[in-house]
Amino acid sequence: MVSIGSMRKAKLFLFDIDGTLLSTARAGEHALRLGFRERFGVEDDLSSISFAGSTDSAIASQMFAAHGIPPTPENIADLLDGYVHHLARELPLREGRVLPGIVELLEALHAREDCVLGLLTGNIERGAELKLSHYEMWDFFEFGAYADDHADRNKLGPVARARAVEKRGISFEAGDIFVIGDTPKDIDCARAAGFVAVAIATGKYSREELAAHRPDLLFEDLSDTGAALEALLGYGA
Repeated sequence: MVSIGSMRKAKLFLFDIDGTLLSTARAGEHALRLGFRERFGVEDDLSSISFAGSTDSAIASQMFAAHGIPPTPENIADLLDGYVHHLARELPLREGRVLPGIVELLEALHAREDCVLGLLTGNIERGAELKLSHYEMWDFFEFGAYADDHADRNKLGPVARARAVEKRGISFEAGDIFVIGDTPKDIDCARAAGFVAVAIATGKYSREELAAHRPDLLFEDLSDTGAALEALLGYGA
């Protein structure tokens, strides 16, 4: 196989998880509720918490703020440990699903020598691995940038880029790095790093709502693999 290092250009695709690759049927939210109750004795339906596009550590801080609990690193780590414990149990109990066209697109990109797949997600790494392993997608991704790296999603783009360079030993131009997600925060994250913003209306936000944030590419979903590939691979050409 010819290595990417011998090629003139390569494209880096950084995927969000929840609402973009899959839906866990709220397994993550339920795991957080159980972990919160178990570790801190607090019952909360989490209705006041903003989940879409937030990092796990930022969500934990919101939960603590709502109940007057100090958001110390130790408390956040304790809550997320409980979350991961319960997430492993919740995923098999819920009728989640892989979103339309995702596996076909990942297979097509993974097979190309000029494409690299990574994660840019608000999940902590342990949660990301549990979710993607459950839906048999973990092995598509060579590396990731996670909530473990920073609570602010907008800081994760450079982390992902650096890991791609370290992993592959080549550089990636900003215009060849695609952040693919389902929320305005994913679009903002791409913009913050100067990357290409790709929005998919498979999560909480409609196509019209996402369009208002002016992503570079916008899809209803990825069920048409050929059209998605053509748009992604042809962008900026």
